[in-house]
Amino acid sequence: MTIDKSLKRPSGIVRTRNVLKRGERIAVLKEQNRWLSDQSPLGLPKVRVQKATAGKKTKKTKEEAGK
Repeated sequence: MTIDKSLKRPSGIVRTRNVLKRGERIAVLKEQNRWLSDQSPLGLPKVRVQKATAGKKTKKTKEEAGK
């Protein structure tokens, strides 16, 4: 069975994933200086994935609204 083209997304996965592959986890650990070269790639520590959030809108004060 095929997927209707209206349901397909051209950009693939847009949202952030909460599970990383082993290579991605090792790359994050290297950035955080938590990876040793002689360390086993099995049994890696957990890596926190930060979610991108949109900034909240600030409310205008009465003075700014009057301008």
